[in-house]
Amino acid sequence: MKTAGTTTFEWTSSATIYAMCLWIAETVIVILVGRERIENTLQPNKPFDEYIYNIIFLCILTPHFLLPIASWRYGSEVAKYKNMWTHYQLRYYRVTGSVLEYPSLRRMCIALCIVSWLISITVVVSQFYLQPGFTMWHTSAYYHIIAMLDCLCALWWINCTAIGSASKGLALNLHKALENTESAELLVEYRSLWLDLSHMMQQLAKAYANMYGIYCLIMFVTTIIAGYGAFSEILDHGFSLKELGLFVIVVYCTGLLYIICNEADHATRKVGLEFQERLLNVNLAAVDNQTKKEVEIFLASIANNPPVYSLNGYAVINRALLSTNLATMATYWVVLMQFKLSLIRKGVQNPSGNMTGTLIVP
Repeated sequence: MKTAGTTTFEWTSSATIYAMCLWIAETVIVILVGRERIENTLQPNKPFDEYIYNIIFLCILTPHFLLPIASWRYGSEVAKYKNMWTHYQLRYYRVTGSVLEYPSLRRMCIALCIVSWLISITVVVSQFYLQPGFTMWHTSAYYHIIAMLDCLCALWWINCTAIGSASKGLALNLHKALENTESAELLVEYRSLWLDLSHMMQQLAKAYANMYGIYCLIMFVTTIIAGYGAFSEILDHGFSLKELGLFVIVVYCTGLLYIICNEADHATRKVGLEFQERLLNVNLAAVDNQTKKEVEIFLASIANNPPVYSLNGYAVINRALLSTNLATMATYWVVLMQFKLSLIRKGVQNPSGNMTGTLIVP
């Protein structure tokens, strides 16, 4: 039974059916382009680096097939998260007497959507001009995928910013509440509001865990392969437009990872550390014993319910995840380049073989 003002998810809704029809139409193009990429990859006697290029663009095609698996399956969890926001805003108004708003949300969403498509067109067209063998026909399969990756990044940014703004508003009202003679009773309400905010962060991570988990994994793998391809080509032939195209992919994927991890870290700090610091700075000598006790309980609640974005326990999204990924990428690049150099040395020592600076796969 539907309730007014409640977000729901149904497989038979007009929005879901429209999304499925659009996805099926795009799937036809993606399969045709992907088949050509696979046929190019399986051709014998091709330089090893050509295999690398085809693998990169096959990796970029995979997000298209993740929507039904990683996103639509958890539509009910996303609806639950949105309904938590509705209940939180109502309760926030009842407790604080002020309205929790996200200024210019509609215009921001439209602007981010336009920017996402502009970035998509820029990245795909750059590959058309910089990568040999990347035909105009192939670009048709990538526009919507890159735009989707951009929009998912923008969605994460909006959600994290909204939670950070809610925490900031709650902290400001808490400061006013501590000046009230009945601050102990108000602290109970504010503690409950903070717990709701922390639970919303956990629900956000739960609703999008599979999607953003695979999202980050694809960015990680694509960055490693593209970086290796660029370094390998520079080692073999020097710097050219082809390597520039690969570096565009590396910068693009790393940039998306940075935004995801950085915004999650900002929201976590605002809800957790900064809120905790505000409570620790309360002048306990100026409040009654009951208020002191409520402040201690509040601090214990923050310590026992840390606001984090956990992807079903597999990883926590924050800046540490970004630095770990970058360190791992650098390790893989070093190992792969050592392997490349060893093959080059063997090729030089055995001139009769197929190896003359570029690995030929039979």
